[in-house]
Amino acid sequence: MIHVGIGYDIHPLVTGRKLILGGVEIPHPKGLEGHSDADALIHAVCDAILGALGEPDIGHFFKNSDPRWKNAPSRTFLEEAARQVTFHQGRIINIDCTVLAEAPKIAPYIQRMKEHIAEALHLTPKRIGVKATTNERLGTIGREEGIAAMAVASIDLPE
Repeated sequence: MIHVGIGYDIHPLVTGRKLILGGVEIPHPKGLEGHSDADALIHAVCDAILGALGEPDIGHFFKNSDPRWKNAPSRTFLEEAARQVTFHQGRIINIDCTVLAEAPKIAPYIQRMKEHIAEALHLTPKRIGVKATTNERLGTIGREEGIAAMAVASIDLPE
């Protein structure tokens, strides 16, 4: 039976941090603020996978108050989401996600993001969709105060 989950994450942009999206470092004067590396794209993918499994969100597994996760690479979280799929005897069909950012341009990094996410989930990059869009200069994202991401995961689970 196919189960679908949706994930969303947003983090503010701040100076003094590297910008990491989809596990890829992107040159930019600001990075995302958060307890871990604040990779909003991977956090959204994790929540989509966990949602499809009927599990709680990423914060349940990796509390932002736990010092173990301070500046941790979000790939750790993604690998745990993959372990949860295996635990539930499931199989990820595909992941589709969108990054919402005015700047920087994400397109040059999409293939590397797909490869990074696919590797962590033990999938081929063809089963990962990554797109980017702006917020047409509207709201927090439009004012370049933050970056958001949303994701959908489809997982085949036994009945």
